[in-house]
Amino acid sequence: MLNRRILRIKAFKVLYSNAIAENMSLAQAQSQLDVACEATRDLYIYMLGIVSPLTKIARDRIESAKGKFNPTEEDLNPNMKFADNALAKLLDADVDFQKVISKKKLSWDQYDIFLKKVMNSIASKEYFAEYMASPSASLKEDCRLFTRIFEEEFVDSEDLEKILEDKSLYWNDDLAYALTWCCKTLKSFEKGEAWKMLPLYQSELLEGPDVESDLAFVRKLLQAAFAGYDRYFAMISESVSGWEKERLFSTDVALIVMGLAEASSFPTIPVKVTINEYVEISKFYGTQKSRSFVNGLLDRLVQSMLNEGKIVKEGKGLM
Repeated sequence: MLNRRILRIKAFKVLYSNAIAENMSLAQAQSQLDVACEATRDLYIYMLGIVSPLTKIARDRIESAKGKFNPTEEDLNPNMKFADNALAKLLDADVDFQKVISKKKLSWDQYDIFLKKVMNSIASKEYFAEYMASPSASLKEDCRLFTRIFEEEFVDSEDLEKILEDKSLYWNDDLAYALTWCCKTLKSFEKGEAWKMLPLYQSELLEGPDVESDLAFVRKLLQAAFAGYDRYFAMISESVSGWEKERLFSTDVALIVMGLAEASSFPTIPVKVTINEYVEISKFYGTQKSRSFVNGLLDRLVQSMLNEGKIVKEGKGLM
């Protein structure tokens, strides 16, 4: 599930938090990293689990309308397409999925107000009107509807952001990635595949003797960054002028330390890949000037270490 970009971000966040607090041992940092990685998969499960609660909101509204003192014809003979969608039934009947939801306590029960608000938003959309007007009914059609819901209803929701912050300290910034995997899961349902727990690391999806473990990668990366932090920080400080030193942001320093640690510790990862990865991450976790600063200084320090033989790469084209 987790690709190396996400793993780099996870390790960076742990290093950054330690740079501020300076109170973690390597063992504690590794433990925090493991929890943070697992939390992203939990968020994916939590968001996939919203299908049935939203469906229940629709059913409850239909039953409530039928009980009006003077119900309309539409109230008495409602369009049941969404309320009876096959996707909710599929997930409700999936024993493995329900066990995970129960074990991890990933319930939406206390968020009725939010669910009703989301349902109101969905009901107002043209894509939902088209879905409800279609005479056909199939799991494929239901999966495509919820794909639209995952793509359009959650990413910029301040209400959802508050809920996720209450549920887990590790869920901030992971929503878009988790929703992407929800949509991939719906695609697999369209093909007739059953739900199964996603491997935590993408390398677990691959086979062959040359597959490198992503778990080993991120643990080694964090260990190298922790072990070399003081040395890399000194290199950074020596490479900037006095006024720049006063303006150094902790996020930029942590990103450059991560880049130097990766370049030094992984001989088969090309230098350009390493630099580009941390420059990209700096766009989201730094200031407006972070991208150019991280790019320029990290490139300069890496080239210096290459010239001094402190970074050694294996194979052609990795410099």
